[in-house]
Amino acid sequence: MTRTRMTAGERSEEVLGAAISAFAESGYAGTKTDEIARRAGVSQPYVIRLFGTKQQLFLAVLERVCDRIEELFRAGAAQAPDDATPKDRLDAMGERFGDFLLEGDLPRVFLQGIAAAADPAIGDAIRTRFGNIYALARETTGASVGEVRRFVATGMLLTNMTAMQVTGPDPIPASWAEELTDNLGEEGI
Repeated sequence: MTRTRMTAGERSEEVLGAAISAFAESGYAGTKTDEIARRAGVSQPYVIRLFGTKQQLFLAVLERVCDRIEELFRAGAAQAPDDATPKDRLDAMGERFGDFLLEGDLPRVFLQGIAAAADPAIGDAIRTRFGNIYALARETTGASVGEVRRFVATGMLLTNMTAMQVTGPDPIPASWAEELTDNLGEEGI
């Protein structure tokens, strides 16, 4: 049987995928690079060779997660017709954000990044990226600060509820969760 060798880029992607899964489960502090290596089928020194430190790997994972949010927001804004109102544009972005919420580990990793913000490098990174996401919503929609605040707050609520598994695929029934999410589409995200 012939084994196909992976390129460094492919192996790096595999390690990032394993890191996303591990960090989503155990957080920054609770995840060991040898666990990530095991999941990726590589050695722990190879993980370090690719990314430097666990912190640098976590920062790369956060970049991937935040890039995905921005990608979905841009796609949502682009879907809105030229004559769309700021609310219409926010609603289109919110619909696309729903895709992010279905991407299992990504919402949990985003929350893990916020939870690890006491680490200076991680804190700087997550604050910067959160600010960029906010600015993207403001600039691409023309919405007011208050409208974007509500949009971001609702998105964070849904991210937390997804992490708790009370929304999303196969939610655990909770009457309070149903009450909170009823009519979101009508009220806007």
